[in-house]
Amino acid sequence: MPSPSSQSSPPRTALPVYRKARRPLGVLVAVAPMSLSVVLGLWGIRRRDSMWGDESVTYQLAHRDLSRIWLTTHHVDLVHALYYAVMHEIFGLFGGGLLTLRLPSVLAMSLAAAGVGLLGRRLAGPRAGLFAGLVFPLLPQIQQYTQEGRSYAMVCALVTWATYALVGSVAHRTRWRWAVYGSTMLLACLLHEFAVLALVAHGVTLIVSGVPRPTLRAWSVTAAAVVAGLLPLVVRSAGQAGQVAWIGWPGPVRLLGFLALAVVGVVCARAPLEGKGPIRLPALALPVLVLPGLLLLLFSPVEPLFAERYVLYSCTGFALLLGAWLDHVLRLRPSSRTSCAAALAVLAALLPSSLFLRTPQSRHDDVIAIGAAVRKEGRPGDGLLYLSGRHRVWTGARPEDTRLLTDLALAQDPVSSNTLAGVELPARDIAARMLRFDRIVVVRDPEGEYSPSNPQEEAKERTLRRYFHPHETTQLTGARVTVFVRDWRLSPADGPLGT
Repeated sequence: MPSPSSQSSPPRTALPVYRKARRPLGVLVAVAPMSLSVVLGLWGIRRRDSMWGDESVTYQLAHRDLSRIWLTTHHVDLVHALYYAVMHEIFGLFGGGLLTLRLPSVLAMSLAAAGVGLLGRRLAGPRAGLFAGLVFPLLPQIQQYTQEGRSYAMVCALVTWATYALVGSVAHRTRWRWAVYGSTMLLACLLHEFAVLALVAHGVTLIVSGVPRPTLRAWSVTAAAVVAGLLPLVVRSAGQAGQVAWIGWPGPVRLLGFLALAVVGVVCARAPLEGKGPIRLPALALPVLVLPGLLLLLFSPVEPLFAERYVLYSCTGFALLLGAWLDHVLRLRPSSRTSCAAALAVLAALLPSSLFLRTPQSRHDDVIAIGAAVRKEGRPGDGLLYLSGRHRVWTGARPEDTRLLTDLALAQDPVSSNTLAGVELPARDIAARMLRFDRIVVVRDPEGEYSPSNPQEEAKERTLRRYFHPHETTQLTGARVTVFVRDWRLSPADGPLGT
């Protein structure tokens, strides 16, 4: 007959085996999403050597020294000042090329993907975390901003890891965890102010989760410190509200896109998802998914501010919900061929979008193509004119494209004036300079998108219309380059020019 000690030996040997079996999956939850995000980020990262306007601003400002970045952001783009300073240092270390411009976003989004996976694991188990982490880099919005030289990927990564720190702070209630949460959130907010909306979502999560009062008090103190740290930036940047004047009331496509994500998230949250700990996955993911965008929409009647990239971190909530729902479906039907077929169908449906996002046409404009067209159409000594003057940033990333032309409206260049597009001459002087040239290369908006907004722009438009005629136009993504030729049959009127 076996002894009692021999009968109890199997359970003692089973426990280490169980832990060893789980450890590879735990590592995979972070490594697999990170690897997928890096692969998708590097795939077509150059976008056929194209660069769009906002990336061009990053490229130009990050190549200025830190003092000039600081002075420039006093006039414009103060909300991105920290990001430009970070990119300046990265350019100094690794060179200022196109890959260096975008690789920080690739790395940041890979860290965000790992954070999503670990969040899902902590809230709903390893398999839910793995699915959530793999869903995240596949989302079209995430694929787009993984390959952009802007701050949104970094903000997304910081908010994701701040959320992970929040869950840990609630579970363990130690001051250093709250300090990590607060400092990470503050850094995200300093990179982009609208990251503070994630703070609102976190507060709602704690309230609906019914956490103890000491925990809610600790979060409130931390949130107040974050807001206090952000407040000087908000006050100073409020005077630059014109920077977001381009944002209009969201159209039907954008509204339907936001609504579709919210509805899918709510449907996933209604499933009996696995969970553990004081915070349930739906209580965390749904507010992060819905609240930031909803708050921007509610504010739109006062000042339209809804832009998906401002709340890109909302995608973490969607990925968590969808990953947990996939885990739930597979628990119900572990060998369901229908589930596998549906997953393959979703991947196939995403492929056209993924391919399109890696083309120059996927962005609003292509400043490299615009500069190339100016260089091709212009002759040494031709005049150069921007309609409007703010479009000077389109050719600022590659000054060699316009070096042989004369910028007819420019009084002071962007760098020395600590601006994005330089300072222009008075309207009268612009018109007088235009009349000294036989040919003028004009860089302007697409047909129907431009209207004069100040005396300088009116003088450019009027002088072109009266004394020049268009000779040849190159149509580009988001822009036109037109060569205007002087009609010498007409002479300037005796009245003052540009009035």
